[in-house]
Amino acid sequence: MAIKLILFISFLMYSTCYFTEVYSLVEFANVQCESLDKDFALIEYCYLKSVNRSYKYVSIKVNLLKLPISKVKIRFGLYKRFTGYKPFLYNATLDACKFLKSPNSNPVALFFIIHDIVLDKMSYHSVNNKLTKILPFPEGHYMIEIHWIAYEINRAITKLYWTLT
Repeated sequence: MAIKLILFISFLMYSTCYFTEVYSLVEFANVQCESLDKDFALIEYCYLKSVNRSYKYVSIKVNLLKLPISKVKIRFGLYKRFTGYKPFLYNATLDACKFLKSPNSNPVALFFIIHDIVLDKMSYHSVNNKLTKILPFPEGHYMIEIHWIAYEINRAITKLYWTLT
């Protein structure tokens, strides 16, 4: 009888450890936007709003002054804070026009930008569901730095600071 009880308890402990999923939580800490060419783009607003302790969202609106834009690249890098923010894992450049032309992207999207750019109330839930379930990241403080390049000239920089717990 004691052996059956020990086997049953061992099975429960093993199955609990094996089948339990661990989730990470992304929490936004800060957002910074800087327009490097004021004749090309003006940042109307760029802020992180904290509604309560558990709900924060990012809103950004950029007024583009020279439209349409037909040649855009996005250079992004992921940084982790050690003794300052150091490059971590990703540093890539994406040709936005080529990305939008691909058949797997949104067919409604145009090949050039003809209006202002608005990111309205992006909560951490959208990032949390996509990022932490696909890519295993160690806990810590991170920064995503995005350089917006139009016609081979760096036009703006966006920095999004976040914490993974």
